[in-house]
Amino acid sequence: MNTIPDSRRRWLAHPWLSLVIGLCWLLLQGSITVANMLWAAVLGIGLPWLVHGFLGPGARVRRPAAAVRLALVVLLDIVRANVAVAALVLDPRRAPRPAWVEVAHGLQAPQAVALLATIITTTPGTVSCVVDEERGVILVHALDAPDPQAVIDEILLRYAQPLKEILE
Repeated sequence: MNTIPDSRRRWLAHPWLSLVIGLCWLLLQGSITVANMLWAAVLGIGLPWLVHGFLGPGARVRRPAAAVRLALVVLLDIVRANVAVAALVLDPRRAPRPAWVEVAHGLQAPQAVALLATIITTTPGTVSCVVDEERGVILVHALDAPDPQAVIDEILLRYAQPLKEILE
């Protein structure tokens, strides 16, 4: 009789996470040596295995090309937002117009909601403050939002719709 539950630990339960951890290790080391590649493999396989209970089941990426496009959009938006926030902070004539906005995202997958909140917080000038799972809303603080509805529309168009396509 098999008593091992389906949620048992597997060595490669999260292969994409393992790959990202290994690549990040190599980037942080700044060189590709045999020792660094071995450490990248150990960390890439070992860390997800150790925290498996916290991660839960991995999300299935339905459209890898859309995931790559979203990653590029997010990277571009981070650079753009850094420049905009720097200009806002360094120019004494500009006064920020902060706003609280509720983003009704319409996402069902918990991984998609968590990723949306992470993207929002990672982009300078915006912070995800509350994720209301019951209402399907993320409360976001925007540093400079002369048009709060435009902030909501941009988050939905640039991040939520691609996440729905990728993970749901």
